[in-house]
Amino acid sequence: MSQLENIEAIEKRLWGAADTLRSNSNYASNEYFMPVMGLIFLRHAYSRFLNVRDEVIASLPKRGGKTRELTKEDFSQNGSIFLQEKAQFDNLVSLTDADDRAKAIIDAMESIEEDYEQLKGQLPKSEYQDLDNAVLGQLLRTLNPDELKNASGDIFGRIYEYFLTQFANQGAHDGGEFFTPVSLVSFIANALEPDNGVILDPACGSGGMFVQSAHFLERLHANPTERLTFYGLEKNPTTIRLAKMNLAVHGLEGDIQKAITYYDDPHQLVGKADYVMANPPFNVDEVDAEKIKSDMRLPFGLPGVNKNDKVTNGNYLWISYFYSYLNETGRAGFVMSSQASSAGRDEAKVRQKLIETGSVDIMVAVRSNFFYTRTVPCELWFLNRAKPEEYKDKVLMIDAKNIYRKITRKIFDFSPEQLQNLLSIIWLYRGEKDRFLNLINNYIESTISEGWKCFNYKDEDDQTIDILSIYAKLIKDLTEMMSPFHKALNKDSIHFELINELERELQVFEKEKNVFFSKITNEQFKWKNCEINNESLNEKTVELTSLSKDSKNLIKHVENLYKLLCRLIDISEKELQAKENDLWNTREISKTRKELESYWKKVVDQLKLVRYFHKQAFWLTTHFPDGELCDIDGLVKLVNRTEIEANDWSLNPGRYVGVAPQKEDDDFDFDEEINNIHIEIEGLNEEATELAAMIKKNFERLGL
Repeated sequence: MSQLENIEAIEKRLWGAADTLRSNSNYASNEYFMPVMGLIFLRHAYSRFLNVRDEVIASLPKRGGKTRELTKEDFSQNGSIFLQEKAQFDNLVSLTDADDRAKAIIDAMESIEEDYEQLKGQLPKSEYQDLDNAVLGQLLRTLNPDELKNASGDIFGRIYEYFLTQFANQGAHDGGEFFTPVSLVSFIANALEPDNGVILDPACGSGGMFVQSAHFLERLHANPTERLTFYGLEKNPTTIRLAKMNLAVHGLEGDIQKAITYYDDPHQLVGKADYVMANPPFNVDEVDAEKIKSDMRLPFGLPGVNKNDKVTNGNYLWISYFYSYLNETGRAGFVMSSQASSAGRDEAKVRQKLIETGSVDIMVAVRSNFFYTRTVPCELWFLNRAKPEEYKDKVLMIDAKNIYRKITRKIFDFSPEQLQNLLSIIWLYRGEKDRFLNLINNYIESTISEGWKCFNYKDEDDQTIDILSIYAKLIKDLTEMMSPFHKALNKDSIHFELINELERELQVFEKEKNVFFSKITNEQFKWKNCEINNESLNEKTVELTSLSKDSKNLIKHVENLYKLLCRLIDISEKELQAKENDLWNTREISKTRKELESYWKKVVDQLKLVRYFHKQAFWLTTHFPDGELCDIDGLVKLVNRTEIEANDWSLNPGRYVGVAPQKEDDDFDFDEEINNIHIEIEGLNEEATELAAMIKKNFERLGL
């Protein structure tokens, strides 16, 4: 992923091209959903196929000097899918307008269905027959950009998720309910840590819970196909197809059945699941109470029935199902509407019975805007049927509403580091102090290594360069290029004070750059001999505060140098008519200015990482200075059952953790705030453009 700094721009470009189907076909958004996802599936599958093919071939046994042929099992063991030649994306892209692209795509899909029984009849095929041949060609080429062909990592996995997100945002299928934000799924998978056994998702949507569980095991260098068995329930046939495609492209298999979970239980897994993971639909009403009143999956009874013999809210039906599916040591993690944790009357009675089992383990409150099709806040519930005895009457409450990253005006998530920081609280709760300390250690290592990269930066050609020194040299080069013109001007000209200011700023920058280099070199040497224990990590985090502040000051000087130089060029060209003078080399100055801009961005982004990783270590060491779980106002509290009973059996974390005390922020992140403002403005501009287009269409329909 690090190879692609502009992955967001690439995703938007791919989506824009795919979205042309809406204007170049008779398909509505809910109709072109599957044809587009089918092609993304093929490209994603090809990407994973290429990533493991060479490794698979190298490991094949030889007999009589001959290597046996590849099989699909070779790829499944490596988290990938086997593709016959006709299904390999390059072959589809190479087709000309004289070829029948729709037929070739259908043949590709059929070849995959031949090799993978679980995909029989699931892949899109007939949907391509009505699409224009040229439009299909354009779409295939767009989904095969040069910058992605040789990229490492699960790049198309991210793009696959991005397309799911966009379709969810459009409500193109089932109101977007088939897609749970990756941020929340990843939290659940990494909190549950499913390492072996049966995983059930009774509302599986596109199968994200299964994929993230597999990713968890892959990070442990274990094979998920050998360790995990996936079972899913889903009511929508199209979503089932999507889930099976999602599993297959990751080399996974699962038994996903069409069922309305309220009334059907085809897997018969009550008391047998090692893990239950789900994001069920919130606040569903009108479930037929008569049909479910004797269901063995409801050990705490019905949560409430109205005069029409309907369950008024399905939230506690789902919660009861999740509990009942677990075996004696099973664990569950699921997303639930915030109102469920404090719901009253019959729902409160069910909640009380659940709490009294001692299986409610962790509650995490998440703010609004984490979902793509609804803005409501939610909570993550974690159950553990085998909680340690000392925690049987306790629940860990985490209020994460103030922890988020703003992606767009309407969509938030957890950054990878925010996710790790929240998980580290759970590690401390479980007594896994070493993992907590190792996380701080990693942040400290990253702080130092990112600072070192300012002087040892890997460029696009994998060459090691000193970007701070190159930046300073480009400033000097541009100043020298402009010098002949400036010297020929009157000494009273307006640009001379700018030149003097630029020279002073450059001297300060050079001095602070050298100090920063000395500190980084020293820290690297000292860190090699540093012990990983609570005291030394706390001391090192405090010590690195100076380095973090230096990186911030360097950013300020880098920004000032760039602004001063750009202002000097603009004044020279616009007010002093420099372009009309032979002493002004417009081409070279323009070329070097573009190069300077490129390095300005590199330097600023690199320096920001120093400060960023130090902030993560600082957050952990200041919140948990002893490396032990403790109550923190506004964030976390370990609550006992007596306190829960006194609060009407509420499981709302905000009710227990309180409010963080207001204090003056000496470390206000101005850059982050500016970025959020830009995101807000960008979102408003997009909405304004959409609104203007809608108004124009309405006027045209009215003939105005």
